Amino acid sequence: MIEIVSIRFKNRGKSYYFAPNGLQVRSGDKVIVETAKGLEIAEASQGNHMVEDTAVIQPLRPVVRMATTDDLRVAELNKKREQEAMVICRRKIAEHGLEMKLVDAECNFEGTKTTFFFTADGRVDFRELVKDLAGVFRNRIELRQIGVRDEAKMIGGIGICGRPYCCHQFLEDFQPVSTKMAKVQSLSLNPTKISGSCGRLMCCLRYEQEAYEDLLKRVPKQGSFVETIDGYGTAVQVNLLRQNVKVRLDGESEDSLHLYKARELAQVPGGRPKDGMEPPHVLEYVPEEPEPEEEPEDNWSVPVLVVPEAETLGREESGEGEKRSRRKRNRRSESRTDPEKQKPGESGKAHSGSDARKDGDAKKAEKTEKPEKTEEGKNRRNRSRGARTVKVEAHAVSGGEKVKAADKADGGKTGGEEGKAKDEARRRRNYHHRKPKSKGESPKA
Repeated sequence: MIEIVSIRFKNRGKSYYFAPNGLQVRSGDKVIVETAKGLEIAEASQGNHMVEDTAVIQPLRPVVRMATTDDLRVAELNKKREQEAMVICRRKIAEHGLEMKLVDAECNFEGTKTTFFFTADGRVDFRELVKDLAGVFRNRIELRQIGVRDEAKMIGGIGICGRPYCCHQFLEDFQPVSTKMAKVQSLSLNPTKISGSCGRLMCCLRYEQEAYEDLLKRVPKQGSFVETIDGYGTAVQVNLLRQNVKVRLDGESEDSLHLYKARELAQVPGGRPKDGMEPPHVLEYVPEEPEPEEEPEDNWSVPVLVVPEAETLGREESGEGEKRSRRKRNRRSESRTDPEKQKPGESGKAHSGSDARKDGDAKKAEKTEKPEKTEEGKNRRNRSRGARTVKVEAHAVSGGEKVKAADKADGGKTGGEEGKAKDEARRRRNYHHRKPKSKGESPKA
């Protein structure tokens, strides 16, 4: 592996490798490099990176320095000189009557050489033109004839796809393109539709050819004899990109066509057999498992909070831990109140409290104890029930005066069936909502 820097001159597609010479170059930086024609200013298309030794042609020329402010000013002056040189050269070409088209002019960084690029249909005698240009610019003059594809690469533009020319943007070398590639890709053979702005076949036909050749291996050729899942037939139309084939089955009319996927049919080797011979079975079809249908996402639905399993387990464990701690506290409180349940090591702790704490525990234990079911307790409860009275207030219909009913000594009962029902309902309502007089007395007593 060797460390190099990729350099591009005038943004014309192709990049060249140079040694970084201890400099850290980033993509887009302007640098001064050493070439066979002298020093040149260029742009780094890619910074310092490693490549295989076999990808580098030795000797590897170095990057002299990063471009300074003076270097950038000299580059701007050279651009102005190139524009003036284009105007002068076109005028001289018209004076000499030469059949050539001037494409571009280029001045080197040191200002010692001017190169003119032109296109022509054949050979051009430009010796007199070179003498006139040398007398005007007072430096070395070079005229170089290029092809139409190089012209499009140098000038640039927008293709029929709406993107910049591939040759101007990223293609490094031109590769041969043939009309056979257009046939494989099922394109029209009209030259105006498959040619680029340069008048030659489009370069994209070349680097897309491998993908189409791979697709051709999966589908039969058009017009071949094929076996389908429904029987034998003839492939009428092939769609490479969709991998679909239209087949006319044997025994059906010419207008009836069936659409099959590439895996649902196979080409029979040797073509259609002779009359009376049974065609071989070559199709090995495996039905595809249907994919589970996904419900369409509703953007207006209420979001559901999904709790991870780890958090739920943590909550359950924390809940169990709280229950254990609660049981421990209850056991500890019982052991403090009941000396028989105390452990040998806790006897000192239970009796080490103050007298006030002992009295409080004793009172709490007395409150929690249920009263014994004795005859005296029953008589007390019956007396409290008989002494309970109900105050009844009624409104007089005629005068609207309030009539106070006296408390009944027999438990608030009135005469008559209607009075008995009212007294029973009032008794039940007061019984469920009354509060016990003391904490020790049960509300159901």
